[in-house]
Order: sequence, then C-alpha cells, then structure tokens
Amino acid sequence: MLLGDITNCNCQKGISIVNLVSEQMELFILRHGEAGKKLSSTVGDHARPLTSTGKAEVLEEAKALKRIGVKFDLIISSPLKRAYETASIVAGIYKAKNKLKVWDELAPEGRKTDVYKKISQLKEEQFILLVGHEPQLGEITKEIIHKDKTTSCNILLKKGGLLRINLLTRTPVPKGELRWLLTPKILKTVTKKAS
Repeated sequence: MLLGDITNCNCQKGISIVNLVSEQMELFILRHGEAGKKLSSTVGDHARPLTSTGKAEVLEEAKALKRIGVKFDLIISSPLKRAYETASIVAGIYKAKNKLKVWDELAPEGRKTDVYKKISQLKEEQFILLVGHEPQLGEITKEIIHKDKTTSCNILLKKGGLLRINLLTRTPVPKGELRWLLTPKILKTVTKKAS
C-alpha cells in the first residue's frame, strides 16, 4: 500500500503512521542535512560538514521521528562527513551511538549492488536507517520500488528528506513498497498533529 498525502494520514482518527509497520524489514533512507558549499576536489568534498542550519534541521527531524514512535535497530551512514554527522545526530537522539555503522558503499562513488548485498546480509525484521547522498539514494529507491516496471519513476530526496520502504524481498536487488516520502517540512506538520 502506498501512503498518499502524509499530512492527511488519518492521525486524527487514532491511526499512527507507525502502525503501518509490517513483519518485513523496514528500510528508512535519509539524505544528509544541508551542507556547506560544494568543493571542487573529491578529498575536500568528503570532509564537507553540515551547516548549523543543517544540524538544527536534522536534530528537529530526529526528535520528531522519535516522538511519533519510529525506531531504528541499526543506523548506517556513508563515510562522508556530512552524512556521518547526520547519522550521529539521529543516533544521539535515539541514544543509539552503539548502533551506528559506516558503509563505504554508501559514499557517492559506491556501487548500489554492494549496498544491496550488505542489506541482504542483515537479520530479518529490523528497522534500518541508511544515511547518504543523491543521486545514489534516489537510484536505490527507484530500483527497490520500481524495477522492471514499464513506466518511468524518479525519486529525488531533498536534503534532510526521509523515505520508508517495506522490503518484501532482499536479494539480488531488494523489492519493496514505498510507505513514506517526507520532506522536513512535511515531517514537522505530521508531528504537530501527533502531539
């Protein structure tokens, strides 16, 4: 089931978005928060941090997710500084620094097939958060929710954007259903209704 307009998610009827959890693995994908200006060198770009606005936005988003009952069993980040800072902020809010891992495969130059292989090695029934970069995250999402379809599909996550996928299969390329696609602005609206 595809969740439509998240701002009208029946929260007023006592149905929490979190109740949409299935018995399958739930994969959350978060694009890093706002970062400083892009640097020309690859080495410099890898060290680009979040801006103070980016940090504040990710902090607010993590608090909102916790407030509505979202949980993470594992938080996996790209090794780039801006993604790792984003993942660290989320892990800090969840008091889950011990659940924070780095996958080199989530770096912009990483291979999607290697990400899929690592996902397939995770245990069943986990809530997994991947933190990384565009265009890789959009491409991964597209392949998971839309591979082998005859129509086109493009997913673009804004900085700080979050999506949730219910994984139905995990190999060779995971297949799943998109449950949420949230901008930080939408998430703020949802959590105000949940409060």
